[in-house]
Amino acid sequence: MAVVAHGVLGMWRQLVPDAARGLIAIVALALAVLVGSVAGQLLAIGCGAVLGLGLCRRAGALGVAVFPLHYGRRTAAAVLALFLAGLAVALLCLPATGSPGPLALAAAFYQAGALVFGGGHVVLPLLQHSVVDSGWVTAETFLAGYGAAQAVPGPMFAVAAFLGAEVPLGLPPAVGALIALLALFAPGFLLLLAVLPVWSALARHRAAARAVAGVNAAVVGLLLAALHDPVWTQGIRTPVDLVIAATGFVLLARRHVPAGWVVLWCVAASLLASLAG
Repeated sequence: MAVVAHGVLGMWRQLVPDAARGLIAIVALALAVLVGSVAGQLLAIGCGAVLGLGLCRRAGALGVAVFPLHYGRRTAAAVLALFLAGLAVALLCLPATGSPGPLALAAAFYQAGALVFGGGHVVLPLLQHSVVDSGWVTAETFLAGYGAAQAVPGPMFAVAAFLGAEVPLGLPPAVGALIALLALFAPGFLLLLAVLPVWSALARHRAAARAVAGVNAAVVGLLLAALHDPVWTQGIRTPVDLVIAATGFVLLARRHVPAGWVVLWCVAASLLASLAG
């Protein structure tokens, strides 16, 4: 709770600098909460892009990194087709329901990796839908893995390895971890390779800068939605939990204590509170 709240605050300051983008973030939050599931997130991102075109007139130009590419648009189109084919298989042929198996596990995490926008904590509701709602992993185990991931260097997507190892596949846990990790990261890499050849030309358009500014603001709204569910709803269950999380937030925001130490504080304080209770 403390780490996500601190992350939301930092992203709000960076990506929501004016009232127009604040409105977009609130609209995205409302859509994510009211619609729910993957559809709510996609609708929020789409609305963010559309509203950004009309409202984000003050958005600065997009940065363009200049580096050599050793492939052209045909290869990019083939990679995009591969990305879409993987998504179609994940959504239609290998739905993330029923008894867990290697293919179903790969489909669930590929779907989450392909449909998430904003990365990091925004992926939590998608992963929760894939592994908790399906009954593969308990809510308590999901939350424990998420909390442990806060103290591990690297992207939040690394929590996929923990969840993949916990899903009962009847295989060594390392196999499930590897399948989940590769499936979650693969869509992002494929989409990046597909977009790079046209990004320089696209980034020069003012409309693209406004749309991206709107999407960024919508991502902050999605982070707020993730802060509410599953972080708040599953992590804050007693007044003591709220005090521990609030103290951790102050340590991060005001004292600039490293996140790893804040995680240790939350663990220690929670253990002491449980023993005292």
